[in-house]
Amino acid sequence: QICNQHNAETPNLEQVFHRMAQTEPNLDHDVSWFLLPSYWAKMVVAFISFLCFANSYDGDFVFDDSEAIINNKDLRAETPLGDLWHHDFWGSKLSSNTSHKSYRPLTVLTFRINYLFAGGFYPVGFHVINIILHCTISVLMVDVFSILLGGLQFSNKGRRLNLAPKTSLLAALLFAVHPVHTECVAGIVGRADLLCALFFLLSFLGYCKAFRENKEGHNFSIFWVVVSVILGAIAMLCKEQGITILGLNAVFDALVINKLNVLELIQKLLRKDKSLENAGVLRKGLLFRITLLMSGGASILYIRWRIMGTGPPAFTEVDNPASFADSLFVRAINYNYYYSLNAWLLLCPWWLCFDWSMGCIPLIKSVSDWRIIALAALWFCLIGLICQALCSEDSHKRRILTLGLGFLIIPFLPASNLFFRVGFVIAERVIYLPSIGYCILFTYGFSLLSKQAKKKKILAVAVLGILLINVLRCALRSSQWRSEEQLFRSALSVCPLNAKVHYNVGKNLADKGNQSAAIKYYREAVRLNPKYVHAMNNLGNILKERNELQEAEELLSLAVQIQPDFAAAWMNLGIVQNSLRRFEEAEQSYWTAIKHRKKYPDCYYNLGRLYADLNRHIDALNAWRNATVLKPEHSLAWNNMIILLDNTGNLAQAEAVGREALELIPNDHSLMFSLANVLGKSQKYKESEALFLKAIKANPNAASYHGNLAVLYHRWGNLDLAKKHYEVSLKLDPMAPGTKENYNLLRRKLEQLQKKGG
Repeated sequence: QICNQHNAETPNLEQVFHRMAQTEPNLDHDVSWFLLPSYWAKMVVAFISFLCFANSYDGDFVFDDSEAIINNKDLRAETPLGDLWHHDFWGSKLSSNTSHKSYRPLTVLTFRINYLFAGGFYPVGFHVINIILHCTISVLMVDVFSILLGGLQFSNKGRRLNLAPKTSLLAALLFAVHPVHTECVAGIVGRADLLCALFFLLSFLGYCKAFRENKEGHNFSIFWVVVSVILGAIAMLCKEQGITILGLNAVFDALVINKLNVLELIQKLLRKDKSLENAGVLRKGLLFRITLLMSGGASILYIRWRIMGTGPPAFTEVDNPASFADSLFVRAINYNYYYSLNAWLLLCPWWLCFDWSMGCIPLIKSVSDWRIIALAALWFCLIGLICQALCSEDSHKRRILTLGLGFLIIPFLPASNLFFRVGFVIAERVIYLPSIGYCILFTYGFSLLSKQAKKKKILAVAVLGILLINVLRCALRSSQWRSEEQLFRSALSVCPLNAKVHYNVGKNLADKGNQSAAIKYYREAVRLNPKYVHAMNNLGNILKERNELQEAEELLSLAVQIQPDFAAAWMNLGIVQNSLRRFEEAEQSYWTAIKHRKKYPDCYYNLGRLYADLNRHIDALNAWRNATVLKPEHSLAWNNMIILLDNTGNLAQAEAVGREALELIPNDHSLMFSLANVLGKSQKYKESEALFLKAIKANPNAASYHGNLAVLYHRWGNLDLAKKHYEVSLKLDPMAPGTKENYNLLRRKLEQLQKKGG
């Protein structure tokens, strides 16, 4: 039911308010909205936030999840826990020049716990934790918004009072159902933003607890201020934005606890007014608390800088084109345009994309570009709000607008390019915390409209409509994040100029075996970004497999020309040159790849194949041995060693290598097959038979397995079993080389035996 009454559970609240509360305007007074007891309000918020993202629970690992989770060795039990504190979010050493410097060890620790409890990389557990985190954060928002919108007041018994139950519920619902949060919740990598937000809010609520025994601002708890700083540090260990809560706590202290008039304070500072001493700043301990917050924040940042070791990460122009512009004007105007787009995503979160880089947003290079209107509109609105926040005679209005702007802007600062270059143009995940400020401003605007509106219920129904649309949008967007195919294709209509979008669609198609369609998208990616070396490499790979070697060589040669240290492209170029029988060039390409990537087992494997083709058997064996040292589970390298030693008559050595390989990869049926062949030639029939049968059990449809087992039985004199497996082999592959001839020989032998027996 929509009503305008005060909370029925607390009819005598005014009797227990402090004198300060009695003079404070009530934001809920003119708002037509649901009034629920605190417990039920939180239950409603939790349920609706769960409803928005529930369909993402059984989604796959998508996009960045592969690098941050599946390929991240820090999640595995064999990696010491201590390594998490020296590695970045992606598992690379922070001291490395290639590290992104994203230091989030606590987030990685939660991934590791997920992995250990699940017993492997099963995405359901990861997704469920993300959904639970968002629901928890949304519930905490009810308390946070009640403080930000209604003020911090306590009863005589020290219990915090909710002076804005209706508007705090509305703001929490707006936050819970905002579609821009989908990336954080449905994308597992968004765990960093969720954990950061959780401790960010706990730090704020902890800071508020410092004033529970506060009487007219004289007393506060140093313990809770310190706890707030510690929780801020934990938030930063989940994601870098977390440190900004310390600045917001200082703003909250000044505006809500000390009720400072910022404009009046600035004027007094400029005039060096002696009455500043009587402003209550020193008396209420504000400077002491701010000093505590600042010193805590500075210590945290210093420790993080020491751990990070080297300078900032080295991003490329495609990651953030504006930051590489030579002109300061172009950089400034594009940064401001990005801010306006982030603001638009908060206002109208309909066009969402997993990646906004690589030409998705062309640079503004002159004032004649019509997009200048967007950033002009942004600053018009911001300046208007700032003026109201500073100059309004209504202290309640000043407080809410300043807090709204503070929560909107301050958490966004690390992503603003103002202090350091960031590795993205727009990232929906970084708006998770700033959306708190948006919800404050939206709710306050709704309360002002309600105050002026004659038909308040129509306005309330309109807001309900917005909430419902957002719930549906969240559900739709969550379903798109369930698989890479849906996610990547959803971006084609939003960012058709983004080369990375076309690249990812092509890669997804190639992984599914649809090479013809993949070629189309890879070509479009290269057309949109002629320097996109990864698209060239993947396209060259497909063309190589389709035996279109000339174009493949051209693409791969161009890729290594653009990026000379691109090891994968050098290796693939070597494979193409080997196929073209230009062996010297191929060998040079392989060694260049190894020079740029010292630990490159696949390249050693391909180098071994080249040496085998050239009958350089010792070099081939050495190359394959290097591959297995770098990657002990490299089945192809082990197999090739066994086969080469077998073919050259080194049966004892082949047997030793085969046994070594099976100890490392005991369930690899191809290794069982190769070793079984060697043992058969060494007349170790019983052991050979056992391995053949084990290989067939693992892969019963391999014609060669049955065929070679038949040969073993043929040699062994077990002719009936030989006949049986020859027939199975021919049934699976009628054109199997040599099998038909061997089968015919066996049949003739059986016929001769029957004649003799007859």
